[in-house]
Amino acid sequence: MSTNIRHVLSALVQNVPGVLAHISGMLASRGYNIHSLAVGETENPELSRMTFVVVGDNRVLEQVRKQLEKIVTVVRVDDISSRDFVERDLMLLKVAAPPGPTRSEIRELVDIFRGKIVDVSAEHMMIELSGREQKIEAFINRMRGFGIVELVRTGRIAMVRGDLNGDTGASAAEVRAGTAG
Repeated sequence: MSTNIRHVLSALVQNVPGVLAHISGMLASRGYNIHSLAVGETENPELSRMTFVVVGDNRVLEQVRKQLEKIVTVVRVDDISSRDFVERDLMLLKVAAPPGPTRSEIRELVDIFRGKIVDVSAEHMMIELSGREQKIEAFINRMRGFGIVELVRTGRIAMVRGDLNGDTGASAAEVRAGTAG
């Protein structure tokens, strides 16, 4: 019996035009749904890191990895789900906040959740919050009663804890050349 598991994948890719569209299009064309996706430049401006979440059994994970490793612009793919890693989600949320006690209550909740108020207008407040998915969801649920006007999230970013010296993962190029492992 197969079980659907949440897999967090980290892909190091060449920072070239079209790489995001190519990868997401390839996954979509094969029927794999990306639940979360974040991409950005790394410490090396020639490389970007894509962090995405896919849900499925181990067979789905292996198929996704194999498909990604075939793409020339993909340098390396790691399933970091089974490793000790830190993940974060960033959210901006605009909530109805008329002057008075409502604003004070929202401000207290923002402090409790270690968020930041980044904009205030006559009738609204914009809040920035980062953290694990559960924290973001809990905050959203608390804000619903005030009236969420708009919400945007980045998707998950993740990084393995510790140093990479003991890392033995093979790069996609090593896999293609048959020199992995």
